[in-house]
Amino acid sequence: MKKVIIQTDGASRGNPGPSSWGAVFLNEDRSIISEHYKAIGDNTNNFAEYTAVIEALKQAKEEKFTEVVLETDSQLLVKQLTGEYRVKAPNLKPLFAECSALAKEFKSCQFVHVRREFNKVADALANRALDELY
Repeated sequence: MKKVIIQTDGASRGNPGPSSWGAVFLNEDRSIISEHYKAIGDNTNNFAEYTAVIEALKQAKEEKFTEVVLETDSQLLVKQLTGEYRVKAPNLKPLFAECSALAKEFKSCQFVHVRREFNKVADALANRALDELY
């Protein structure tokens, strides 16, 4: 079994506005395996947060991880992905569906809320994507 901890973050300068996502892949000892980030055009922050999860899960699947613990500082996202909250925004429903489908492709996939100060690397990556583009 291959386990990975992934921290993700989405960013939007303005809401909506120029947006991006960042993700850092960590070993169980929390050492960095890899970093990923990309600008995604004008979108909302919630759209960017969902995109970060989708892209991170796709990368985890490509790298053949079987167990994922995905950490994010978006409490709304975690509550939606764990079924505590419903997704009401029409533009987020397809993203939610894609996240849910991707999560089922792993032996286990947990979504965990972490405070902002514990998600600094993913936040910095999302901001780097915006800084490099704009």
